[in-house]
Amino acid sequence: MNDIRPDEVSAILREQLSGVKSEAELEEVGTVLQIGDGVARIYGLTKAEAGELLEFENGVQALVLNLEED
Repeated sequence: MNDIRPDEVSAILREQLSGVKSEAELEEVGTVLQIGDGVARIYGLTKAEAGELLEFENGVQALVLNLEED
């Protein structure tokens, strides 16, 4: 029977966990209501701020200009 020492287990775990990325990426998702003349009306981005840069699913970027409440 092979005996495994605790320090060996620790070393193996440290090696395996060293490559794990622990960063979380958050995103807020809204619904596009209308697009026309280069303007998109979007619903559901409750945390958006004027001047903020948004990115659509297809990679197109947009600037928040007008914040209206429902």
